Amino acid sequence: MKKVYIIGAGPAGLTAAYELLKQSSEYEVVVLEESNAMGGISRTVNYKGNRMDMGGHRFFSKVPEVNEWWNNMLPLQGSPTYDDIVLHREMTLTPGGPDPEKEDRVMLRRNRVSRIYFKRKFFDYPISLKPETFVNMGLLTTLEVGFSYLFSLIHKRKENSLEDFYINRFGKKLYSMFFENYTENLWGRSPAEIAPDWGAQRVKGLSITAIIKDMFSKMLPGNKNREVETSLIEEFSYPKLGPGQLWEVTAEEIRKMGGRVLAGCLVTRLHKDEHNHITSLTYVKDGSEITVEGDIFISSMPVKDLVAGMNDVPKEPARIAAGLPYRDYMTVGLLLPKLNLKNKTRLKTIGNIVPDCWVYVHDRDVQLGRFQIYNNWSPYMIRDLEHTVWIGLEYFCFEGDKYWSMSDEAFTNFAVDEILRMGLIDSPADVMDSHVERVKKAYPAYFDTYKDIDTLVDYLKTIDNLYCVGRNGQHRYNNIDHSMVTSFETVKNIVNGVTSKDNIWNVNTEKVYHETKS
Repeated sequence: MKKVYIIGAGPAGLTAAYELLKQSSEYEVVVLEESNAMGGISRTVNYKGNRMDMGGHRFFSKVPEVNEWWNNMLPLQGSPTYDDIVLHREMTLTPGGPDPEKEDRVMLRRNRVSRIYFKRKFFDYPISLKPETFVNMGLLTTLEVGFSYLFSLIHKRKENSLEDFYINRFGKKLYSMFFENYTENLWGRSPAEIAPDWGAQRVKGLSITAIIKDMFSKMLPGNKNREVETSLIEEFSYPKLGPGQLWEVTAEEIRKMGGRVLAGCLVTRLHKDEHNHITSLTYVKDGSEITVEGDIFISSMPVKDLVAGMNDVPKEPARIAAGLPYRDYMTVGLLLPKLNLKNKTRLKTIGNIVPDCWVYVHDRDVQLGRFQIYNNWSPYMIRDLEHTVWIGLEYFCFEGDKYWSMSDEAFTNFAVDEILRMGLIDSPADVMDSHVERVKKAYPAYFDTYKDIDTLVDYLKTIDNLYCVGRNGQHRYNNIDHSMVTSFETVKNIVNGVTSKDNIWNVNTEKVYHETKS
């Protein structure tokens, strides 16, 4: 049997392991995961019975294979009712009753509501052309937006930067209101300094024209079968206990098929011979270094770390890999009795809280980038759904900067002060409990040496038994479905003896955008 080592137990790594074991009995598969959780950034954190989704993950894809895969792992149940939630609680608390873990292994159908919070007013995301939008903006701003967009239609910019990309699609006024500051907050760089690739990656096809087209298509007969830009979808699937549940179930299935998933194993080095062929890797577990030989290596670890841990890498690929940038992520979970936000939508929610899964914050006087309302992702993620609101305040930072380096208590106080000024709560005393999480290298960034990444990719393709998959494995801002598809393609190549890796690296370079999360 050929021994396959897979680095990382995120969506890409676990998908590769599962598919390889399912399709062939010729491989011994071992997954090495640095942390003790399954799912990478798509994991779920359970804090005292309240669950947190790291980054927010919508399960929606235009790739049939991905939808079928999800449904096989966690069947779709539909939308839960209040009675369903009460029954679930009774099962959980009744000794000897039905196994709640077994009952929980389903996907829920959820409404997609994500809005922008700007100057204490809600705007649709993406921006809609509803009367409410124009009322919130005011007559003068609305006219500015309209003329600015018309100007962008006539005078198209050459797209040398992300700024050019957004202005061409939305006009300069909307760009300055809803893209410029948020993007700089997210990446720590001005959009004028970021390659346009990121916009193409995340908002393919989305523009004012697409929004108008979608608005009118809803009025036509048979509109439910219309083709929509993914950022305009209105429903998505979601694991009952958060995204990490899917990957915990996947890890179990891998073990059932004979694979091994080892947690707490940090891969530090990959050893190549004189033929540019990897012969072994070294990982650290419980303070001890362990070196193991293998035949095939599938990596979803950050490219920067992968190349840094290899011997005999040529100077230029090494330089490019060393300079690849990342944005890190912190979130503060806050347990509250209520939020000072009124639900003025037609959607009903338990406790009548606003129905948003997450809210983008565009005010320039706070660092907060976005906040999640976990109650709305899945009501089963909240321990006391009737009496508490469990939110996550999301901050984008660099590992080691002043925010990252704060103590949990200091950072929580900082975050609470911001939402107090935003009017989300009345007093710091409203906070019943809190929890801080940090995620390294959450977002591969599109600046610095990224402009030369094709040279690095060409080098990685020459290592015959190395396959790079997933978001960090390819330094590409992929969603879950795209990360999974890179693994589908990798397994097809391995099983069928295909030597070219172009199909793996070409995933998510098409014009149509598939999305699981924004």
